[in-house]
Amino acid sequence: MTRPRPGFTLVEVLVALAIVAISLGAGLKAAGALTSNTQRLVEVTAAQWCADNALTNLRLARQFPGADTEFECHQLGRDFRGQLRSTRTDNASFRRVDAVVLDGNEHVLVTISTVMGRY
Repeated sequence: MTRPRPGFTLVEVLVALAIVAISLGAGLKAAGALTSNTQRLVEVTAAQWCADNALTNLRLARQFPGADTEFECHQLGRDFRGQLRSTRTDNASFRRVDAVVLDGNEHVLVTISTVMGRY
């Protein structure tokens, strides 16, 4: 009677290697998605700062918003272009102002809205 040798067969080793390869591939894909999401979050956060700054400048100017205007902003080493869009409300003493920040491809990154009154 011959005893089987201890150890793994070639098929068992190949199956284990296939499982490890699939797991590593999934891990790399997840890491790539996290990196992409982080870059997007940085860009949107910087755009939000630009919109907040534009609305704050408008408030500090103490001028009732009238026509739409454009602004430029530099945050975190990036240049952003934006628009302040003013629309009338039911009350003539108030205006809705939207600060819209665009990326280089003219896609909207963030829109922040506020209501401003006459001073």
